Amino acid sequence: MNKKFTIFLVIAIAIIIGIGGYLYFSSKNKNSEEPSYETSRTSTNENSQSNTSSNNATSNDTTSSNTASNNTTNQNTSENITSPEALEPETKTEVKETEIASFTTKIYSKNDSDRQNNLTVSCSTLNDTIVENGSTFSFCGTLGKTSDNKGYEKATVFKDGKEVEAMGGGICQVSSTLYNAIKKVPNIDIVERHNHSGEVYYVPEGQDAAVAYGTYDFKFTNNSGNSLKIKAKNTKNNVTIKILKLE
Repeated sequence: MNKKFTIFLVIAIAIIIGIGGYLYFSSKNKNSEEPSYETSRTSTNENSQSNTSSNNATSNDTTSSNTASNNTTNQNTSENITSPEALEPETKTEVKETEIASFTTKIYSKNDSDRQNNLTVSCSTLNDTIVENGSTFSFCGTLGKTSDNKGYEKATVFKDGKEVEAMGGGICQVSSTLYNAIKKVPNIDIVERHNHSGEVYYVPEGQDAAVAYGTYDFKFTNNSGNSLKIKAKNTKNNVTIKILKLE
Protein backbone atom coordinates (compact mmCIF):
# COMPACT_ATOMS: atom_id res chain seq x y z
CA MET A 1 0.00 0.00 0.00
CA ASN A 2 2.79 2.35 0.84
CA LYS A 3 4.61 1.36 -2.32
CA LYS A 4 1.59 2.21 -4.47
CA PHE A 5 1.13 5.52 -2.72
CA THR A 6 4.75 6.34 -3.22
CA ILE A 7 4.51 5.57 -6.93
CA PHE A 8 1.32 7.67 -7.24
CA LEU A 9 2.96 10.52 -5.38
CA VAL A 10 6.02 10.43 -7.64
CA ILE A 11 3.84 10.42 -10.72
CA ALA A 12 1.76 13.33 -9.38
CA ILE A 13 4.85 15.30 -8.55
CA ALA A 14 6.27 14.61 -12.00
CA ILE A 15 3.04 15.75 -13.61
CA ILE A 16 2.99 18.92 -11.49
CA ILE A 17 6.62 19.63 -12.34
CA GLY A 18 5.93 19.01 -16.01
CA ILE A 19 2.94 21.30 -16.01
CA GLY A 20 4.88 23.96 -14.09
CA GLY A 21 7.80 23.68 -16.49
CA TYR A 22 5.52 23.95 -19.46
CA LEU A 23 3.81 27.02 -18.05
CA TYR A 24 7.19 28.58 -17.18
CA PHE A 25 8.74 28.11 -20.59
CA SER A 26 5.56 29.20 -22.36
CA SER A 27 5.45 32.40 -20.37
CA LYS A 28 9.16 33.08 -21.00
CA ASN A 29 8.86 32.56 -24.74
CA LYS A 30 5.86 34.86 -24.88
CA ASN A 31 7.67 37.60 -23.01
CA SER A 32 10.76 37.25 -25.18
CA GLU A 33 8.71 37.56 -28.41
CA GLU A 34 6.63 40.67 -27.50
CA PRO A 35 9.53 43.19 -27.21
CA SER A 36 10.80 42.13 -30.62
CA TYR A 37 7.33 42.76 -32.05
CA GLU A 38 6.96 46.16 -30.37
CA THR A 39 10.44 47.19 -31.46
CA SER A 40 9.74 46.16 -34.99
CA ARG A 41 6.37 47.88 -34.93
CA THR A 42 7.88 51.06 -33.47
CA SER A 43 10.67 50.99 -35.99
CA THR A 44 8.15 50.50 -38.74
CA ASN A 45 6.05 53.40 -37.51
CA GLU A 46 9.09 55.60 -37.17
CA ASN A 47 10.24 54.68 -40.66
CA SER A 48 6.76 55.32 -41.93
CA GLN A 49 6.63 58.69 -40.19
CA SER A 50 10.13 59.51 -41.42
CA ASN A 51 9.19 58.57 -44.97
CA THR A 52 5.95 60.54 -44.68
CA SER A 53 7.81 63.56 -43.26
CA SER A 54 10.47 63.23 -45.94
CA ASN A 55 7.83 62.92 -48.64
CA ASN A 56 5.91 65.87 -47.22
CA ALA A 57 9.09 67.94 -46.97
CA THR A 58 10.07 66.97 -50.49
CA SER A 59 6.56 67.67 -51.71
CA ASN A 60 6.43 71.01 -49.89
CA ASP A 61 9.89 71.97 -51.11
CA THR A 62 8.93 71.01 -54.63
CA THR A 63 5.66 72.93 -54.35
CA SER A 64 7.43 75.98 -52.90
CA SER A 65 10.07 75.75 -55.61
CA ASN A 66 7.44 75.45 -58.30
CA THR A 67 5.44 78.31 -56.77
CA ALA A 68 8.54 80.52 -56.58
CA SER A 69 9.42 79.55 -60.14
CA ASN A 70 5.89 80.36 -61.30
CA ASN A 71 5.96 83.67 -59.43
CA THR A 72 9.31 84.52 -61.02
CA THR A 73 7.94 83.56 -64.42
CA ASN A 74 4.82 85.65 -63.84
CA GLN A 75 6.94 88.57 -62.63
CA ASN A 76 9.24 88.33 -65.64
CA THR A 77 6.25 88.01 -67.92
CA SER A 78 4.62 91.03 -66.25
CA GLU A 79 7.80 93.06 -66.55
CA ASN A 80 8.23 92.13 -70.18
CA ILE A 81 4.70 93.16 -71.11
CA THR A 82 4.66 96.59 -72.72
CA SER A 83 1.47 98.55 -72.97
CA PRO A 84 0.24 99.30 -76.50
CA GLU A 85 0.53 103.02 -75.77
CA ALA A 86 4.25 102.65 -75.03
CA LEU A 87 4.79 100.89 -78.36
CA GLU A 88 3.26 103.74 -80.27
CA PRO A 89 5.77 106.38 -81.34
CA GLU A 90 5.26 109.82 -79.90
CA THR A 91 3.85 112.23 -82.41
CA LYS A 92 4.83 115.84 -81.99
CA THR A 93 2.48 118.38 -83.41
CA GLU A 94 4.43 120.81 -85.54
CA VAL A 95 3.28 124.40 -85.33
CA LYS A 96 3.31 126.27 -88.61
CA GLU A 97 4.57 129.83 -88.33
CA THR A 98 3.58 132.32 -91.03
CA GLU A 99 4.70 135.92 -91.11
CA ILE A 100 1.66 138.15 -91.53
CA ALA A 101 3.02 141.62 -90.64
CA SER A 102 6.25 143.51 -90.01
CA PHE A 103 7.49 147.03 -89.39
CA THR A 104 10.96 148.62 -89.19
CA THR A 105 12.01 151.93 -87.64
CA LYS A 106 15.29 153.74 -88.15
CA ILE A 107 17.66 154.51 -85.29
CA TYR A 108 18.92 158.12 -85.44
CA SER A 109 21.00 158.14 -82.26
CA LYS A 110 23.50 155.51 -83.41
CA ASN A 111 26.28 156.86 -81.21
CA ASP A 112 24.22 156.76 -78.01
CA SER A 113 25.52 153.50 -76.53
CA ASP A 114 23.18 153.59 -73.54
CA ARG A 115 20.13 153.93 -75.75
CA GLN A 116 21.42 151.22 -78.06
CA ASN A 117 21.84 148.97 -75.03
CA ASN A 118 18.26 149.61 -73.90
CA LEU A 119 16.96 148.75 -77.36
CA THR A 120 18.85 145.45 -77.25
CA VAL A 121 17.61 144.52 -73.76
CA SER A 122 13.97 145.35 -74.58
CA CYS A 123 14.03 143.52 -77.93
CA SER A 124 15.56 140.43 -76.31
CA THR A 125 12.87 140.42 -73.62
CA LEU A 126 10.04 140.92 -76.09
CA ASN A 127 11.31 138.43 -78.66
CA ASP A 128 9.33 135.15 -79.04
CA THR A 129 6.44 136.39 -76.89
CA ILE A 130 3.26 134.47 -77.80
CA VAL A 131 -0.12 136.18 -77.56
CA GLU A 132 -2.87 133.58 -77.43
CA ASN A 133 -6.07 134.14 -79.37
CA GLY A 134 -8.53 136.09 -77.22
CA SER A 135 -5.89 137.32 -74.76
CA THR A 136 -4.70 140.89 -74.13
CA PHE A 137 -1.03 141.81 -74.48
CA SER A 138 0.63 144.41 -72.21
CA PHE A 139 3.98 145.88 -73.20
CA CYS A 140 4.85 147.04 -69.68
CA GLY A 141 3.53 143.79 -68.24
CA THR A 142 5.80 141.81 -70.56
CA LEU A 143 8.98 143.84 -70.04
CA GLY A 144 8.37 144.79 -66.42
CA LYS A 145 9.95 147.76 -64.69
CA THR A 146 13.16 149.00 -66.29
CA SER A 147 16.06 148.76 -63.84
CA ASP A 148 19.83 148.35 -63.84
CA ASN A 149 19.33 144.80 -62.48
CA LYS A 150 17.85 143.91 -65.87
CA GLY A 151 20.70 145.56 -67.73
CA TYR A 152 19.07 148.89 -68.57
CA GLU A 153 20.94 152.22 -68.63
CA LYS A 154 19.82 155.83 -68.39
CA ALA A 155 19.08 157.52 -71.73
CA THR A 156 17.00 160.33 -73.18
CA VAL A 157 13.20 160.25 -72.74
CA PHE A 158 10.42 162.81 -73.09
CA LYS A 159 8.83 164.09 -69.90
CA ASP A 160 6.30 166.93 -70.06
CA GLY A 161 7.60 167.85 -73.50
CA LYS A 162 11.22 168.03 -72.37
CA GLU A 163 14.11 165.67 -72.93
CA VAL A 164 15.47 164.18 -69.69
CA GLU A 165 17.63 161.23 -68.69
CA ALA A 166 15.73 158.23 -67.32
CA MET A 167 16.27 154.52 -66.85
CA GLY A 168 15.36 152.57 -69.98
CA GLY A 169 15.31 155.53 -72.36
CA GLY A 170 14.73 154.28 -75.92
CA ILE A 171 12.29 151.44 -75.27
CA CYS A 172 9.46 153.60 -76.65
CA GLN A 173 10.93 153.03 -80.10
CA VAL A 174 10.39 149.30 -79.60
CA SER A 175 6.79 149.77 -78.39
CA SER A 176 6.07 152.17 -81.28
CA THR A 177 7.55 149.72 -83.82
CA LEU A 178 5.36 146.97 -82.34
CA TYR A 179 2.28 149.18 -82.55
CA ASN A 180 2.79 149.85 -86.25
CA ALA A 181 3.38 146.15 -86.95
CA ILE A 182 0.41 144.80 -84.96
CA LYS A 183 -2.12 147.22 -86.40
CA LYS A 184 -1.54 145.56 -89.78
CA VAL A 185 -3.02 142.31 -88.41
CA PRO A 186 -6.80 141.95 -88.95
CA ASN A 187 -9.08 141.77 -85.90
CA ILE A 188 -6.65 143.34 -83.47
CA ASP A 189 -8.23 145.67 -80.91
CA ILE A 190 -5.96 148.40 -79.55
CA VAL A 191 -6.85 148.69 -75.86
CA GLU A 192 -4.37 151.36 -74.75
CA ARG A 193 -1.93 153.64 -76.57
CA HIS A 194 -0.41 157.06 -75.83
CA ASN A 195 1.45 159.65 -77.89
CA HIS A 196 4.67 161.22 -76.66
CA SER A 197 4.63 164.73 -75.25
CA GLY A 198 7.30 165.65 -77.81
CA GLU A 199 7.97 164.79 -81.46
CA VAL A 200 9.71 161.52 -82.26
CA TYR A 201 11.38 160.89 -85.60
CA TYR A 202 11.36 157.10 -85.99
CA VAL A 203 7.59 156.87 -86.85
CA PRO A 204 5.15 159.16 -88.65
CA GLU A 205 3.52 161.78 -86.46
CA GLY A 206 0.74 160.37 -84.31
CA GLN A 207 1.85 156.75 -84.90
CA ASP A 208 3.96 156.36 -81.76
CA ALA A 209 3.21 154.40 -78.59
CA ALA A 210 4.76 155.95 -75.48
CA VAL A 211 5.31 153.66 -72.49
CA ALA A 212 6.32 154.32 -68.88
CA TYR A 213 5.95 151.56 -66.29
CA GLY A 214 3.07 152.38 -63.94
CA THR A 215 1.91 155.35 -66.03
CA TYR A 216 1.59 154.66 -69.76
CA ASP A 217 1.20 151.24 -71.39
CA PHE A 218 0.60 149.81 -74.83
CA LYS A 219 -2.06 147.07 -74.87
CA PHE A 220 -3.95 145.17 -77.54
CA THR A 221 -6.34 142.21 -77.65
CA ASN A 222 -5.74 139.39 -80.12
CA ASN A 223 -9.05 138.50 -81.84
CA SER A 224 -7.39 137.24 -85.02
CA GLY A 225 -8.47 133.63 -84.50
CA ASN A 226 -4.88 132.38 -84.12
CA SER A 227 -2.10 132.66 -81.59
CA LEU A 228 0.50 135.25 -82.56
CA LYS A 229 4.24 135.27 -81.98
CA ILE A 230 6.21 138.50 -81.73
CA LYS A 231 9.72 138.52 -83.19
CA ALA A 232 11.82 141.52 -82.15
CA LYS A 233 15.31 142.35 -83.39
CA ASN A 234 17.56 145.40 -83.43
CA THR A 235 20.79 146.36 -85.15
CA LYS A 236 22.85 149.53 -84.91
CA ASN A 237 20.65 151.09 -87.58
CA ASN A 238 17.14 149.64 -87.18
CA VAL A 239 14.51 148.05 -84.97
CA THR A 240 12.35 145.41 -86.66
CA ILE A 241 9.19 143.74 -85.36
CA LYS A 242 7.59 140.79 -87.15
CA ILE A 243 4.24 139.18 -86.32
CA LEU A 244 3.87 135.46 -86.99
CA LYS A 245 0.61 133.53 -87.13
CA LEU A 246 0.71 130.13 -85.43
CA GLU A 247 -1.41 127.29 -86.81
